[in-house]
Amino acid sequence: MNQIIDTHAHYCSHQFDADRDALLTALPAAGVAGVLECATHSGDAPAAVELAHRYPFVKAAVGIHPESLGDPDAPTVAKYGGDWRAELTALRPLFEDPAVVAVGEIGLDHHWPLPAKEQYDLFEAQLQLAAELDLPVSVHDREAHGEMYELLRQYKPRGVLHCYSGSPEDALWLTGQGMALGFGGAATYKGAKRAARVLAVVPHDAVVLETDCPYMAPEPVRGRRNDSRNIAYVAQFIGTLWEMDPQEVLNLTAQNARRIFGAWEE
Repeated sequence: MNQIIDTHAHYCSHQFDADRDALLTALPAAGVAGVLECATHSGDAPAAVELAHRYPFVKAAVGIHPESLGDPDAPTVAKYGGDWRAELTALRPLFEDPAVVAVGEIGLDHHWPLPAKEQYDLFEAQLQLAAELDLPVSVHDREAHGEMYELLRQYKPRGVLHCYSGSPEDALWLTGQGMALGFGGAATYKGAKRAARVLAVVPHDAVVLETDCPYMAPEPVRGRRNDSRNIAYVAQFIGTLWEMDPQEVLNLTAQNARRIFGAWEE
């Protein structure tokens, strides 16, 4: 049975323009049972939903990524002039589509010079939207743990903290209040000691696998364009930590993803 579920992908990226359909058509035969395609703004959100309509194993998350506030080519700036409230209003009808199963990719990013208050307010508004719609979230947290955790404590969303980079201690309270943690290629890198420490202490039912493709391909394909098939390498890495067969890791994390997002029925 196909058991790879990729809980965070960006197949709408231009890096897939040359072979997107051929690649997605080939994924189920390679063991991929599900993909969550994450939008980043109103420009790629309709494409993410359309992709989910074309491929039954693909579901969509719709939201505004914090980096869209600082990208002059993103509609958040180019079309809405930074008025993310108007953009979020324009996105609302997409959530009526049953292919949309989450609010994402949303969050905070202090790595890039983005407007701090605007991204905080945007993230909070999207957490409120997720609560209103009773949907899980797909959350981006880059160098923003303080404010991120403040809002997660306040709103207690369900969903996934994608590409988890926090401490084992924070992982325990986050999973304790209902969040799952996403692990992908970065967890397999030789310098990624923290991910191994986190995976050693968190409940196994709070872990899901992801790619963030086309980015962050795992060892031993690091540096190449990533896709959902490479999750097998992540499962192999986690299997060594959990003393579990990689297929068992795939089965367990697929079960977790199905429960969290209410999608990809067996």
